[in-house]
Amino acid sequence: MVVARNQINIRLDNQQQALIDRAAKSVGKTRTEFILEASRREAEQVLLSQTVFVLESDAYDLFVSLLDAPTTPNDALRDLLKTQAPWE
Repeated sequence: MVVARNQINIRLDNQQQALIDRAAKSVGKTRTEFILEASRREAEQVLLSQTVFVLESDAYDLFVSLLDAPTTPNDALRDLLKTQAPWE
């Protein structure tokens, strides 16, 4: 079991707290569990929205061919592959 060691303090008004408490209770979670889950889910969506993109058919075909082409190892590529994903 992972022990949480960090703390985040937030300020909210009575209506915001009541809404969060009501929603948390409706799904059987504590306020902390509810806020943490919702915050994490939103953070992952924000990061994913910055990495998912849509291309026209021709641009997609070119993109895929570039991805499939062999690469020449270089320092920048090695550094990139060692970098941990933001959500991990």
